[in-house]
Amino acid sequence: MNIFGIIILLTLAIDFILNLVADFYNLQSLDKGLPAEFDDVYDEETYDKSQRYTQVRTKFGILTSAFNLIVLLVFWFAGGFNWLDEIIRSWELGAIWTGLTYIGVLILGKSILSLPFSIYSTFVIEERFGFNKTTPKTFVLDMLKGLALGIVLGGPLLAGILAFFTFIDQYAWLYAWGAVTAFTLVIQFIAPTWIMPIFNKFEPLEEGDLRQKIRDYADSVSFALEGIYVIDGSKRSSKSNAFFTGFGKNKRIALYDTLIENHTDEELVAVLAHEIGHYKKKHIIKNMVASIAQTGVMFLLLSVFLNSQGLYDAFYMEQVSVYTGLIFFGMLYAPIDMITSIIMQVLSRKYEFEADAFASTTYRPEPMVAGLKKLSKDNLSNLTPHPFYVFLNYSHPPVLRRIKAIKKG
Repeated sequence: MNIFGIIILLTLAIDFILNLVADFYNLQSLDKGLPAEFDDVYDEETYDKSQRYTQVRTKFGILTSAFNLIVLLVFWFAGGFNWLDEIIRSWELGAIWTGLTYIGVLILGKSILSLPFSIYSTFVIEERFGFNKTTPKTFVLDMLKGLALGIVLGGPLLAGILAFFTFIDQYAWLYAWGAVTAFTLVIQFIAPTWIMPIFNKFEPLEEGDLRQKIRDYADSVSFALEGIYVIDGSKRSSKSNAFFTGFGKNKRIALYDTLIENHTDEELVAVLAHEIGHYKKKHIIKNMVASIAQTGVMFLLLSVFLNSQGLYDAFYMEQVSVYTGLIFFGMLYAPIDMITSIIMQVLSRKYEFEADAFASTTYRPEPMVAGLKKLSKDNLSNLTPHPFYVFLNYSHPPVLRRIKAIKKG
């Protein structure tokens, strides 16, 4: 075991232990007493159900993570990466097709191993707590659609990255960075109109009081409202959500049909005000710029380590290749990825507070608070998460902190 292997192994162990500790503290922080703030929306039975949901999902997450780690370590130390490489190289497909096949087989293998966990999560856990609306047909179709999109969109991008690092010695990382950046921007533009409708129906919000109230609010904050859509979220789950996506003429605000069913018009306008707040505060642009910068750093470091023999020796590889280097570097890069992920989540929580403040000041705080309470109840959210768990995992602040911040103004 050389230094590369030790770093990767330590990273895997630290990541697993940190999340295990966070899960333990999070379960310990479950408070059997309902926070007074939620007396008007929760009853004792629903609150108890939300705590049991957190317990079940947490324990299942630990089991899933442990299984994935064990499979990776067994495959690694049994020489699985080199074994698979020898098989695929024997097919003599050429450098790029060999790389695509190798990475594709690994992704397919991981997907097959994860399938039982996905099935159990959807049809047992989510079903038990009354969330699941996914039929076996929808489940299978989603997998097939995801696979097709991965091949059609991800395949050419991966082929391009492999080609850059295979045939261009100098500045290959710049070409790869440029290609990924362009790909990301294009996806942002086409996703709302071309990709998302593959999985869900987007119907324009019908004329009526709600749409008029939304129009009035949008006019009051000078927001050009291109489209308000209702998404058939109830096709898969009873959970509620709303989101803002796209740029320019393709930008959309989408409301889950379950959200509309369970909230008043005023609460829905407040939710939309929050989403518009993200746009007005340029959070989407800021996140994209940060992501692009992070990608550039990753490709620069990849160009440094891609030809390091020690990286391949750590995985018992007999031959050096770009495609295996991409995989191994991804594991080596994990500590940096972990740190940047935590930083991005800290920023994300800050942005959520800012969007809440925008919604509260440009509309009204009361329906925003009422909407957050209902969302937490409908989704059986954990009302008392441990701060360490929040630090590692939450992209949104805990709902109690959001409500206190809104009321404080």
